[in-house]
Amino acid sequence: MPSAPDPMGRSCARRACSGGTAAGLVSAAAALSLLLPLPAFAAGRDTARAEPVELPVMPAVLEDGDPCTGSSSRMVRAEPAYQRTLNLQQAWRFSRGGGVEVAVVDTGVATGTARLAGRVTPVSGTDDCVGHGSFLAGIVAAAPATATRFSGVAPDARILAVRGTDQRGTATASTLAAGIRAAADAGAQVILVGPALARKSSELTGAVEHAAARDALVVAAASPPLRRGEEPGTARDYWPAAQRGVLSVVGTAQDGSLPDGTAVPKDADLSAPGSGVIGVGPRGNGYFIGSGSPLAAAFVAGAAALVRDRYPELSADATAERLTRTAYPADVPRMDVYAALSSAAAGREPVAEPPLVPARIPSDEPTENAVRRGTLLAGAGAVTAGAVAWAGLVVRLRRRRRHGTTD
Repeated sequence: MPSAPDPMGRSCARRACSGGTAAGLVSAAAALSLLLPLPAFAAGRDTARAEPVELPVMPAVLEDGDPCTGSSSRMVRAEPAYQRTLNLQQAWRFSRGGGVEVAVVDTGVATGTARLAGRVTPVSGTDDCVGHGSFLAGIVAAAPATATRFSGVAPDARILAVRGTDQRGTATASTLAAGIRAAADAGAQVILVGPALARKSSELTGAVEHAAARDALVVAAASPPLRRGEEPGTARDYWPAAQRGVLSVVGTAQDGSLPDGTAVPKDADLSAPGSGVIGVGPRGNGYFIGSGSPLAAAFVAGAAALVRDRYPELSADATAERLTRTAYPADVPRMDVYAALSSAAAGREPVAEPPLVPARIPSDEPTENAVRRGTLLAGAGAVTAGAVAWAGLVVRLRRRRRHGTTD
């Protein structure tokens, strides 16, 4: 894959460029054009005004010299293809995640994050310089809006903002353990952990056990995005995802492969969209694009919120079991949000579907005039687009036995 230089002159191949609005721009149209006709994506219902849209890349970590991530002026009006694949409109007939608190343990969640107004409770860290935690929170719970059909998985869930990294996005066992403990003590029912560490730690293991004792489901990325200059290397375990009782999630691209710029995990419990994912940032109303297993874990955390809302009698462990048992069969099962909400307890047989309830949509988003024409850049990741496109992981990951993995 050729490298695409970003505005700072850095190579963007095999990594996500960093630096907020100064970041490299990846075309949302390029990310989806392999799967949908360009006009259908760029113009939504009106295909006569199709325009490619460049989106800034959301960094996971700020490198030396990178400024805080700023706001984006770029807008996307059509529903992302992977969002339709997840069948959220049908899933919301059963649940919208109301009353469930999802802790996002990452770089923090800015209280002004678009589509989360009034639903973010700061626990530790009241800002988000990197923007990655805010991006994850939007995937979990962003509300729909009139000018775009983008939405989080559980648009009525509440977000607990927990910093599990330093201000620049670097995590250690100590910072993650402190974040997980704080999230559990704050009453989180689902704890999303974005960072993934190469070494296990008794401190981190103890924090996960602390969360489990409080019936909080820990959902973690199976592997981290690569830092600048890093190579994928061989498959290995990452923590806390590899720990017993944690729901480990790997992000995949349209063809079932790992997204470019992602470390290779040894195994995982579930797979979910992890390439060319569109979401909100820490400031402004515009959109960013990103890839990696932390984003896939955010989709699963949102689905867990829907399940815990619909089935409040389920424990954290039973919630995880339901998500894995109702997933599409594969080497690593592919998350099926609708089946997790509608299937019988032990399998995928559907139950009676409730009537459709119109979505509550705020109308505070800028109009389509915010859409910008951009240049299609090489190297844009393809977005997961349908059950047929899920082809099993090209890297041939194996399914992890959640309760059989040793510490």
